Amino acid sequence: MKKLFTVIALLTGIILKTSAQNTADANYHQLQQKFVDLKFGMFIHFNMPTYMDADWPDPEAPASAFNPTKLNADQWAKAAKSANMTYGCLTTKHHSGFCIWDTKTTDYNVMNSPLKRDVVKEYVDAFRKNDLKVMLYYSILDTHHKLRPHQITQKHFEMVKAQLTELLTKYGKIEAIIIDGWDAPWSRISYDDINFEDVYHLIKSIQPDCVLMDLNGAKYPAEGLFYSDIKTYEMGAGQRLSTKDNVMPSLACLPIQSSWFWKTNFPTTPVKDPAKMVEQLNILNQAGCNFILNVAPNRDGLFDDNALAALKEIGKLWKNDVPAPRLAATGAPIISSNLAKNKPSNASWSDDMDIMDFANDDDFTTSWVSSKTVAKPWYEIDFGHDTEFNTIALTEKKPNITAYHLEYLQNGVWKPIFEGSTASRVKVHRFNRVWGTKVRVTIDKAEGQVSIAEFGVYNERR
Repeated sequence: MKKLFTVIALLTGIILKTSAQNTADANYHQLQQKFVDLKFGMFIHFNMPTYMDADWPDPEAPASAFNPTKLNADQWAKAAKSANMTYGCLTTKHHSGFCIWDTKTTDYNVMNSPLKRDVVKEYVDAFRKNDLKVMLYYSILDTHHKLRPHQITQKHFEMVKAQLTELLTKYGKIEAIIIDGWDAPWSRISYDDINFEDVYHLIKSIQPDCVLMDLNGAKYPAEGLFYSDIKTYEMGAGQRLSTKDNVMPSLACLPIQSSWFWKTNFPTTPVKDPAKMVEQLNILNQAGCNFILNVAPNRDGLFDDNALAALKEIGKLWKNDVPAPRLAATGAPIISSNLAKNKPSNASWSDDMDIMDFANDDDFTTSWVSSKTVAKPWYEIDFGHDTEFNTIALTEKKPNITAYHLEYLQNGVWKPIFEGSTASRVKVHRFNRVWGTKVRVTIDKAEGQVSIAEFGVYNERR
């Protein structure tokens, strides 16, 4: 009987999980929950833009411009404690490429500035001394080193890996790393240009318990994890978590001042209302979302008085005495390249202009929509040659497909992968690796008109 069950499982593409796999899934879920349990932290945007009165400074600004004569990371940490925050996150390198740690990868770093001190080290030491957890921010986009669209080389990729290795080996335990400037419409650096899967595995190989977040999370549907261990929302850019039905461990970020990096008008411009920040914090926490509030140090390397006063007031209003909600397991995120992206596609009759090309265009706002006249719609990707894959993600515009089956074409024969139903709008299927020239989904039953926003196929490294 056991042998028969195994055969059926293999034919349907189901993986029988080992105890080791179950343990790995449980550990991953615990890391996500631990992150949500931290609830409230401090983002610290401090880098070359601080001295340029702009969030995106001249990438050729000299290292000599970075000159915080009164830098005191202990002030930052004590300010975070005064607000009852639990962690900090510092911008180690922003989009203009200046590194504020003692790096061997480039001369464009803090050790060649008038300060000649490792700011990352001073930050992590100060925050740990004040019983605060430590996280780091790192930008993939790097305009100084010309790591930008259409100019990316293998040397750039090696620099990214070397810099992340330094950050994850020189400063002790890093709870999380927030990565920015990747696959965003304004950066235009794809997860293929700088391979996401390679970077993800590098980070996990050095610090397995380090949670990786990509700030481009809003591109992807709220119901699924793509290229991030945690869903992210940049509230200053208009991104908003659905607080009524969120099911993912999440992070929302916002500056307490009017922008991320310090500006000359900050000392005399009111910061955001502490009471409103606490109200926002409570709403987000109740929805399973961690809130990180940015406070920008000035050119001396200190927080302004108005920001310090606001943080103290937040601490008076918020006591961190209500447990975060327990979240259901999400499964691992999609981290590899989408093999189906922009490949030739085909489908049963479409609804007017919403043809099959819209379901594999790497845009979740567009969809292939089936004609209402088709009883059992189908959609397929044609690789044109034998291609290996082990994961399929089907994302609907809205969840109404109640029964479907997946299959792949091998040597002219269609073979099954999955048959059944998945209630979520994002339907992720992982199975034993197969080789096929085509992959197809057939919708057996739906409550409304079938609409597929994206059909992704992946060959994940496991």
